[in-house]
Amino acid sequence: MKTILYATDYSENSAAALRYAFQLSKALKANLVALHVFDYPTVLETEVHEPFPHLEEDAFEEHRKKLHTFCSSRLNDPGWEDTVQLEVIESKKVPEAVAEKALELGAYLLLVGMKGGSELRELLMGNTTRKLISEAPCPILSVPEGTSFNGMGNIVYATDFEEEDIAVLKLLIELAAPLDASVRAVHIASEKEFAGTQRREWFAGALKGLQYPKLSFDSIASEDTFETLRVYLGDHNADLVVMLERVKAGFLRRIFHKDMVQRMERYGRIPLLAFHEKNFREQ
Repeated sequence: MKTILYATDYSENSAAALRYAFQLSKALKANLVALHVFDYPTVLETEVHEPFPHLEEDAFEEHRKKLHTFCSSRLNDPGWEDTVQLEVIESKKVPEAVAEKALELGAYLLLVGMKGGSELRELLMGNTTRKLISEAPCPILSVPEGTSFNGMGNIVYATDFEEEDIAVLKLLIELAAPLDASVRAVHIASEKEFAGTQRREWFAGALKGLQYPKLSFDSIASEDTFETLRVYLGDHNADLVVMLERVKAGFLRRIFHKDMVQRMERYGRIPLLAFHEKNFREQ
């Protein structure tokens, strides 16, 4: 059975992600683990000196109770304790600790909260989320504040016509199939780049080989990739937008992927699923 890992800082920004993770785990029939990473000297607001034999034990117990209270108050389901496993970790390095737990669990997805608008300063927002994308062994699903899980009918993947995109789409089909979701691959390029058809034809042929009846492909010429994608998401009632962080060099790839992921985080209207190329490069 697949495992979904949800990481929280107890903020209201992460409450929507908890509810989303809970509903998604039920839809996928997946295990759900709720995780909080704390630094106990900071929590206790004191320097740690010997002898405090129960200091660490008390801190863990305090955060287990706090995590339980947080989940109980945000999940409107009397049976949530039977389906959600609670985990607390002490570490000064949040992204690294979360990534290590994801690896230990063999997590299928890692969910975090994402604050809408431009102020991405909360824990597990902005820079921390981006660090997780590069370090975690699984894709990161960032859920904007106020988002509800109402199924996942339409998934949009921003493609750059690379072999890695086909690997991502294979994984997306694994996610989409049990949800009966449509997957749309969209390529947005400048007029100059759009003129080349050989790569587009190769990509269209590769998609047919995936044999998913609800998989489609659009190619759009535009000089404003972000705005065109934003409109496309609205026109197709997207429930999830998916992007790939690449490690390859190249100006166009850097602009299209790194900048686009950052801008989509700031856009903060639709859940963003971010893959990192290193996690499946050999698939």
